[in-house]
Amino acid sequence: MRWKSTALALTFVAALAGCNDTLDSFDPASVSNKVEHPLPSKILAEMKAKGMDRNSPIAIRILKEEGVLEIWKAKTNGRFDKIKEYEICAWSGRLGPKMKEGDRQAPEGFYPLSPHHLNPNSKYYLAINTGFPNRYDQSNGRNGTNLMIHGACSSSGCYSMTDAQILEIYAFARDAFKGGQQTIQLQAFPFRMTAENMARHRHSQHYPFWEMLKVGYDNFEVTKRPPEVAICDKKYVFNQQAADGKTLSPTAACPPMSTPPALQAALASYNATYSKDYAKALKKYDGKIWYDPTEAERKALVANQRKGHDLAYAPTGSALKAGKLLKIEDAANQSRPVASATAAIERLAVQPAGAPQAPESAAAQVPPAATQATSPQSTAAAAPATAAPAPASPAGQTVAVPVPQPNPLAAPAPVETAETKKKPFWKFWQSQ
Repeated sequence: MRWKSTALALTFVAALAGCNDTLDSFDPASVSNKVEHPLPSKILAEMKAKGMDRNSPIAIRILKEEGVLEIWKAKTNGRFDKIKEYEICAWSGRLGPKMKEGDRQAPEGFYPLSPHHLNPNSKYYLAINTGFPNRYDQSNGRNGTNLMIHGACSSSGCYSMTDAQILEIYAFARDAFKGGQQTIQLQAFPFRMTAENMARHRHSQHYPFWEMLKVGYDNFEVTKRPPEVAICDKKYVFNQQAADGKTLSPTAACPPMSTPPALQAALASYNATYSKDYAKALKKYDGKIWYDPTEAERKALVANQRKGHDLAYAPTGSALKAGKLLKIEDAANQSRPVASATAAIERLAVQPAGAPQAPESAAAQVPPAATQATSPQSTAAAAPATAAPAPASPAGQTVAVPVPQPNPLAAPAPVETAETKKKPFWKFWQSQ
């Protein structure tokens, strides 16, 4: 019977590894030069099959609720495709952005990574600094230090991977920088920003912030190219062209901006489909609230699943698996009786980041829906008269699709020559 027990244990370990089936076949500690360790031949073969050069640009996308880190890589036609997906071993806090030092929140937003963000001498095997706080965070008074993507499967506000995982992620970034990429875009989202998920989380106090991030998410989904990111009026704006070549300042009012017509039309079509899907999702989640689990609850779920198995790592688990959908009245009754669903929502407000956590029985954390502001980007600038009509937000507000501008966080671009000069990104996208 011993061989059966061993087989079951190995099967369990393999299940936890999921899509990372190649990562546990060797000991990362045995790697003699982890900084220059090449990507596995299997990944290189997949790159070739997808039409990707080994040193072509990459983008990193994090989906916190699912506990997933994705690597997207440019193909020879300039568009990006997903080449690898990793289960995040450990992340701390709950859904929502990082606000201040010590709140144990992992960042959400758009972060430009340059070669100096790579740390080959990390005490957590290898590390990539997320770049938090960026200029958006700084303009909104958010602070924190040493927020990383690193190994060792241990997090206090970081996105922590296994050593084998970070060895590959680091290699992806290293090769892209060697190929000439100046900044790698890190996109950190609370979840996949689908109509279903947005409707499920519509009561969260972070919803206005997530609506703003969703514009960047949508731009990437439509173009399959990392959006150009800028900050003005303390808000993110994506793929915007400022009138008269004006410079955007994080704390100053946004100047008049416009969206390239082809991109505007594509986004309008995308949002038309989204609006229909959102309306269906609203019916599905009518009168219901999603409970976002605590870190302790995520850990407890994993501990229960791995009971009796001595594994090398202690993952914090998926918020999607540990969370639950509650009826508004039932959720309110877990805290204290209320007279109506509206009062229930008002009572179930999310605590500010860094505040002491309420007892776990306090259930779903949601502010009044009536207080949710229009997406910050919807007020950044009106779309030009010749552009396609701006799509309506789920709440019925008109949302202007933001427009492109060179990323002020990126390193200065090299001097262009006849050989290196390239088309503006919107024309490039349109031609592909």
